[in-house]
Amino acid sequence: MSRMRLSFVAGMAVLLSACASGPTPPAWQANAKTSLDAYIEAWLRGETRLANAAFARARGELASTGQAEQVAVAELTRCALDVASVAAAEGDSCPGFAPLAADAGERSRAYAAFLTGRAVDSSLLPAQYGAFSGAASLSRIEAPLPRLIAAGVLLRRNALPPEGVALAVETASAQGWRRPLLAWLGVQARVASASGDVALAAQARRRAALLGGIHGNSAAPPDSP
Repeated sequence: MSRMRLSFVAGMAVLLSACASGPTPPAWQANAKTSLDAYIEAWLRGETRLANAAFARARGELASTGQAEQVAVAELTRCALDVASVAAAEGDSCPGFAPLAADAGERSRAYAAFLTGRAVDSSLLPAQYGAFSGAASLSRIEAPLPRLIAAGVLLRRNALPPEGVALAVETASAQGWRRPLLAWLGVQARVASASGDVALAAQARRRAALLGGIHGNSAAPPDSP
């Protein structure tokens, strides 16, 4: 797992240290981290079945604690990846997190609100978003995945300009992330068509054609264990 994706998970909740009580952490922590890492990797590659299976394992490990804040790590990760890959419907309030909200921490609730496009106290967000204040600051988010998530948030706010869409496209392209790249190329084609940029729209469609489809047929989230 790359340092970038580890920092993404750690930024939402300190998964491995939140409940550590000695030099040897309980097995669920390592198991949950391994499965959550696998979920993120498979989802971004467009491997839906592998992603769904890894998510179910991660959530099951976290649920074994009986702590809403731990389960929230999995659900917020899923919501964040949906936003990064433009898979979340407008107005989606992160349904997997909703039943956990009352017992989750303030930071988790703030992050969930952020993912839906609402304005929140930036001091409650993961550190990666410390420099984020809108489209002009998108490029200052150094880690690729948080940058895509922020772009998705701006898109949900109807506040992402064409250059922001282009940055999201190239961010996903540079990482070889099939699912978000395919989605952002679709956004770019629509935006370009709406503005009359026929050449850019055609180029975006050609690039999307090179990617093919998403593996696993169904992109639906897994059933909760």
